[in-house]
Formats: sequence, C-alpha cells, structure tokens
Amino acid sequence: MKEPQIDYAAVFQALPGMVALLTPDLMYADANDDFLRLAGRTREQLLGRYIFDVFPENPNAPAAAGMRETRASMLRVAATGERDTMALLRYDIEDAQRPGHWQEHYWSPVNAPVCGPDGQVVLVVHRVEEVTELIRARGGPGRDSRARVLEAELYTRSRELQEVNERLRTAHAHEREVALALQEAMLPAPRPLGHHRAAVRYQPATGSLNVCGDWYDLVELPGKSLAVAVGDVVGHGLAAACAMGQLRSALSAACRVAAGPALALDALGLYARFVEGAESTTVVTTFIDWEDHTITYSCAGHPPPAMLHPDGTVIFLDQATDPPLGARPEHVPRPQARVPFAKGATLVLYTDGLIERRSEDIDTGLARLADSLTHHGRSDPEALADALLADLLPLTGNTDDTALIVIRL
Repeated sequence: MKEPQIDYAAVFQALPGMVALLTPDLMYADANDDFLRLAGRTREQLLGRYIFDVFPENPNAPAAAGMRETRASMLRVAATGERDTMALLRYDIEDAQRPGHWQEHYWSPVNAPVCGPDGQVVLVVHRVEEVTELIRARGGPGRDSRARVLEAELYTRSRELQEVNERLRTAHAHEREVALALQEAMLPAPRPLGHHRAAVRYQPATGSLNVCGDWYDLVELPGKSLAVAVGDVVGHGLAAACAMGQLRSALSAACRVAAGPALALDALGLYARFVEGAESTTVVTTFIDWEDHTITYSCAGHPPPAMLHPDGTVIFLDQATDPPLGARPEHVPRPQARVPFAKGATLVLYTDGLIERRSEDIDTGLARLADSLTHHGRSDPEALADALLADLLPLTGNTDDTALIVIRL
C-alpha cells in the first residue's frame, strides 16, 4: 500500500492552538497561524529573533516572573532533551499598534524537544494555551471577583487608601515571587536513573498561587535501590509550600538512613509534630530494589500507588496503609509491605488531585486510573504521564493540585 504524501509544513500551520518552534538559543524558527494571530505578530516580526526581544516582560509589573520561568523551562528542555510542562503563569503582551500599552494575559505552556539524528536537541516546541478569559472569569489566580471589585474601588478613593492598596499589592507580589521560587527549588526534574526511565508532573489547581503542598521526590539509596515518594500537605499557598519543603527534605534524609519506608515515615511523623501546618499530611514512600525486583512500601493516609504489570493488569499497593501524619495522639510504628515486580512493569505514584472528585467515591477514581493505565501502558513514561493527566483531570480545570511520577521498572 502506497503511503500518503503528507505536507507536514501545512499540518504545522493548521494545528489548532498556539505552537512555535525555537532554536536551542531561543530564536524563533517558525510559528503556526494561531500563534501569530493570538500573539498579534507577523511572521516577519518573529523569525530569526530572540523570543524575549519580541515579547519582553511588562516593565509595569515588578513582580512578573513569566520571562524567567519561560527561559528556565526552555533552556532545561534544550539541555536535558526532556519535555517540561510549566505551571500557569501571567505574561503580558505589548500592543504592537500602541507601544507602551500592555495587555494582561495568562498562559498554560508546554515545552518539548525535537532531537536530531545524533540525539541532540535541535528545536524546542513551544505550545501555549491562552487561558486569560478563564482566569478573568474566576477572578485571577488567588483572587476572587470580589477582591477585584474592591481593588477597583480603592483606586477611586483618596490618596491614603491608594497607598494602602499599593502596599497590599506589593505584599501579594512578594509572596508570589517567593512561592514560585520555592516551587522551582523544591520540585526539580528527576535525575537520570540509569537505564530506567521516569517522568514527573506537577499540575496546580486552577486559580491557585501556582504552588501548594503537593510534592514528589526520588532519592538514590545505598546499593542498587531507589526511594520514590509523593506527599500532600493540607492547604495551598505559601504556608503549605513552606511546610511541604520541610517535610520533603526531612523524608529525603530519613530515607537515606532508615532500614525501610515504614521507619522513614516513623521519623517523618515525629518530625511533623514540630512543623506548623504539617497536621494531616498524607504521604506514601516506596523503596525499589533493582536487584531483588521488589518494591517495599508504606502509606500514611495517601492514595495507594498503582503498578502496571507487563501483561496489562493493574494492582494497587494498599496492604500497608495507616493514618496521615499527626492523626494519632501517640506514636505507633507504621506498617510496610513488599511486592515483586517484573522487568518492564510501571510504577505510578500520585496525589489525590488525580483521582478524587467531590461527587464520587474514591473507588471510582481508582478504577478510572486503572483503565487509563491499561489503555496507555505501553507508552514511554513521558507520554504515559501526559496521557494520565489528559484522561483523568477535568477539562474545566481541577480544584486540587496534582503531583504525578511514572517509573518504568
């Protein structure tokens, strides 16, 4: 059968949504029609130019971090050859017809590599979904419509009230900068795991401060073992992020010295008693032994990890479940269990934002996860992580944050 002749240049231009191609040094190589139309630029204004010369940061927004975050994401993709899904961000665009006039925009970007025959990144695919109208309808990230109306009223009042409002705006901007810095520092991309492949994702809830209490971690252990954990601190915003950072660091250290995941969670539970905001934190920790082909795990009130066997069956690691941190008035040793795995199996750890819905029983969400794993299980970890988010998160935006890690065993 003769293969169809496809004009991929025409396909690229017709792609729905904003898609641009950049060189590893962030120069525009091409952009599709939707990108040009929604960005308000011609192809001649883009091609061969540095991205941030075409779209500089809004100088009137001192707390803006969109340029820094976007540059870091693209350079990370160019350096590692790994896809990077960014958190929702604000990045204003200067009106091409009215220099000095800036239009407020919110974006949901994904950056992905295109590699040449030698495996080196030759292009960065920059796909952007504009969500400005959605954010405005919800009152902006971290702000409801009442707050926006109040801000407008304050600007019409006396100079004294204007100064008060400016102080509040400055404080909010500072909190956002700190929160974004914490997110970048505490949720890094996974390090190489030899011939084992892993993918991580962090999806903030719609309208949050772009940082919350969900976390993931991978810790190399003595010998040929790896600790993998996910956790969820109650709440959102900077306070939850601070508690999350302390707990994540403590668990990382505990995993390196504890004889198993239960003892690591024991130590974390004792530490959590002295961390403000750590009450009712859920966490699951798994120790992967590559030589014995076993996973030892312990769960503190967290949804169970899922393991996809090479034959397509899915099991949940739910035989060592205990209450969340700080739930018991007295310390009680935590349980742990062990399960074998075959080469080619896939381990998935996640936070409750992936499966839980207010109107559903948790078993419904777990069944939905199992179905998605069965359907997409042959995909590589990066593609599988994207497929799980696409299948399981609501199209209208999730009300809870989601952390996800996928490891091919």
